[in-house]
Amino acid sequence: QVHLVESGGGSVQAGGSLRLSCAVSGYTDSSYCMGWFRQAPGKEREFVSTIDSDGRIKYADSVKGRFTISEDNAKNTLSLQMNSLKPEDTAMYYCATHLNPWCVAVTDSYWGQGTQVTVSS
Repeated sequence: QVHLVESGGGSVQAGGSLRLSCAVSGYTDSSYCMGWFRQAPGKEREFVSTIDSDGRIKYADSVKGRFTISEDNAKNTLSLQMNSLKPEDTAMYYCATHLNPWCVAVTDSYWGQGTQVTVSS
């Protein structure tokens, strides 16, 4: 069974940094697109960044230049380095795998439980 566990969230002041990690277990096929999404209170879940099996990366415009996604296939880990954090980055952050070939979340995608990121001004 596919299992994802996020870690690394916390509370920081604006301008600070955090590094999120997602430990993935339950499958070894590296052909899936994986990514990070976030959901702020009262808002819908939104795309943050994805990386496909060929290493192609996408970022939301709101995080471009500040966030960096990476994966370690040997360790089955997906990471998100977040720099220059802003209060509007405050949200629950989720990692996901088994996104479709266009790196869009679908019904069959798997999700972690989330890790909270809070950025104060």
